[in-house]
Amino acid sequence: MDMEAPRQLPYDVDIEQALLGAILVDNYSLERVSSTLKPEHFYDPLHQRIFDAIERMWAKGHAVTPLTLKAMMEGDAGLAELGGQAYLLNLARAAPALPNVRDYARILADLATRRELIRIGEDIVNSAFESPIDVSPAEQLEEAEKALYRVAERTRFGEGPVGFDHALAEAVQQAELALARGGHISGVSSGFTDLDSLLGGLHPSDLLIVAGRPGMGKTALATNMAFFAARLWLKDKADGVEPKRGAPVLLFSLEMAASQLSARILSEQTEVEMRKIRTGRFTDSEWERFVHTAQVLGDLPLYIDDTGGISIAQIAARARRMKREKQIGLIVIDYLQLVEPSRRAENRVQEISEVTKGLKALAKELSVPVMALSQLSRGVDNRDDKRPILSDLRESGSIEQDADVVMFVYREEYYLQSREPEAGTADYDTWVQKLERVHNRAEVLVEKHRHGPTNKVELFFDARFTRFSNLATEDQRN
Repeated sequence: MDMEAPRQLPYDVDIEQALLGAILVDNYSLERVSSTLKPEHFYDPLHQRIFDAIERMWAKGHAVTPLTLKAMMEGDAGLAELGGQAYLLNLARAAPALPNVRDYARILADLATRRELIRIGEDIVNSAFESPIDVSPAEQLEEAEKALYRVAERTRFGEGPVGFDHALAEAVQQAELALARGGHISGVSSGFTDLDSLLGGLHPSDLLIVAGRPGMGKTALATNMAFFAARLWLKDKADGVEPKRGAPVLLFSLEMAASQLSARILSEQTEVEMRKIRTGRFTDSEWERFVHTAQVLGDLPLYIDDTGGISIAQIAARARRMKREKQIGLIVIDYLQLVEPSRRAENRVQEISEVTKGLKALAKELSVPVMALSQLSRGVDNRDDKRPILSDLRESGSIEQDADVVMFVYREEYYLQSREPEAGTADYDTWVQKLERVHNRAEVLVEKHRHGPTNKVELFFDARFTRFSNLATEDQRN
């Protein structure tokens, strides 16, 4: 049998030489490739050192010529072996007359990425074959994901500054989108009329924080929004409506299992209480409605990842894949404090800061809204007025700084129910009146809004089905 010839790593020395020669001829060419090209993108070690020396000289304001570069690299044995200044002169002389340095830079960056992928692939294969006892397959998978994530991060250089005309065109496009949707929103609809009116929908590239104390219903609110966005996208797709008001949704549930979240959605849609779903105490009509609704909702573009202890790097990697495969338009994370940082920091505040910055960067990279749920400190419970404020956010500094929108879920009914006075007293009558006034009422307090005003939005909350809905609609039903 013929032996298969060994494959060579992908590289192109001619492109490397053409690019270096073009920069030696016109130093300003370096500015057009500096955001894309790094020394490690060159395959030839000498070319890596030449490019690094060029960058350092240009950063100091020195003109870069074959003569000055030779003086800078006087002690480089590799350059001396190839002729020293003569090699640099040949690079400049052989430079193309009309070089497209950006294309050269992109080619070299792509080749470097392919070489790095090959190296990672070899490491994965070798690690799997060796299968050390102290490293489990799950840990090997995590290391592979981290390595691929690092490659993906290094290949995201951005396009640099854009002209004001381009930025204006994007702003006009967003306004046209809002106009086409009836003059209300330009982002993904939350499903709540007053909240959409205040925020203009859930906007791409925004990081939205939904916070509240336990029992306030923040998970229910986020789940309701996710379900509505997915259902609206499916409806608009079936009806041929453009532009679509909803979006496919990726929901990371770090606290609850996917089956539990699905049960909540079914409880809301079928109006079968959660206790009946958990205990299986259905009537015949309820069971029939339950099964039928489950079949109808099976096509919803709502994807739930219930991996526990997931890291921000893994979230980003999986979100990129789902964006590519399923065109997701909304990411929900329940909840922020359970996301693991990519690396351990000195304190918890720094770790949360890395997570929030990572989520904001992910929102900008994928151009989708990212909604993260957050806990509140217990200081809220020690005040007479239980309505949260920004300083109540746990590890609040980084969260408040990185978020575009911060909203708190508050239900006065929850706190009143825990402070029931003795029956028959004057305090009891007053308590009953207050409880009736806030029964099934919830407030969403928008305390930070980078793109507009802050305000309070009132919603209807039905604890039996963990369902939020528009207050006016519920009033009309009653």
